[in-house]
Amino acid sequence: MEHHHDHDSHGNHHHEVTGKNLLITIVLNVFITTAQVIGGVVSGSLALLSDALHNFSDVMALLIAWWANKVSAKESSEEKTFGYKRVEIVAALFNAAVLAGIGVYLIVEGVAKLRHPHVIDSDIVIYLALLGIVFNFISVLLIQKDAKENLNMKAAYLHLLSDTMTSVAVLLGGLGMKYFGAYWIDPLITIAIALYLILTSFSLIKETTAILMQFSPKGLHVKDIEKSVLAFEGVENLHHVHLWRLNDKEIHLEAHVDFKENLPLSEVTCVIARIAKELEEHFGISHVTLQAEFESADHKELIYNKGCSHV
Repeated sequence: MEHHHDHDSHGNHHHEVTGKNLLITIVLNVFITTAQVIGGVVSGSLALLSDALHNFSDVMALLIAWWANKVSAKESSEEKTFGYKRVEIVAALFNAAVLAGIGVYLIVEGVAKLRHPHVIDSDIVIYLALLGIVFNFISVLLIQKDAKENLNMKAAYLHLLSDTMTSVAVLLGGLGMKYFGAYWIDPLITIAIALYLILTSFSLIKETTAILMQFSPKGLHVKDIEKSVLAFEGVENLHHVHLWRLNDKEIHLEAHVDFKENLPLSEVTCVIARIAKELEEHFGISHVTLQAEFESADHKELIYNKGCSHV
């Protein structure tokens, strides 16, 4: 059996997530959350409180992102052969789920307030919404680069980006209440914020769940991989294929390869090395494990789904 491992299959240099920008955004969001909670209680604005609750989820998301980034860098061991590489995926799923849960809660509260709107101190709403816009926008800019390279940071980035937009909505609502006395706008904006939170979290929940369930990476097709492998001289069959993402950077493949002839081990090793290189270059598969066989009596299905143990 031969395996090849390359953390960067295309020669790209992965951007390393640093803790400095995360720390700054955490401090900013703690300040925003505290100010908006106090302001929401004093003004009686549910929209402001919902924005504060969202900001609190930002703080949690950023703290988990920082923690997960540190933990995922730990080395592998005999007990943990993959190390902690998936901790960021688990953290990203948790963040997205929290975001969706907050959305559901806000919808329930918003509907209740919409039925019985009350007078709100709109000046406090306006000033704190402006504060939220400025601080959240700064936070978005600080972690924008990290979010492009890391699913967990993407979750935190979505928290911050959506909160910048919700602060804009709260600001508009505050202006509507101040100049038109339309206090029903506050719970209406709350419901709109909640729906947006649920929508933004859904795609991330779907993606992280797919990774944890070891589904094949989106855009990669096993049939295409089979065709590429069978093009090598001497290869008769590819079967028992398992294709999955370990995290947001590494793609793994393991499979059995039947050879047409009983080749010397040195030749088999050479062919498998060339196959691994081909899969790396054309499909971005960073870790390839191939079991070489000749006249093996095992099942020859490309995807074997009878529940038998993997050999």
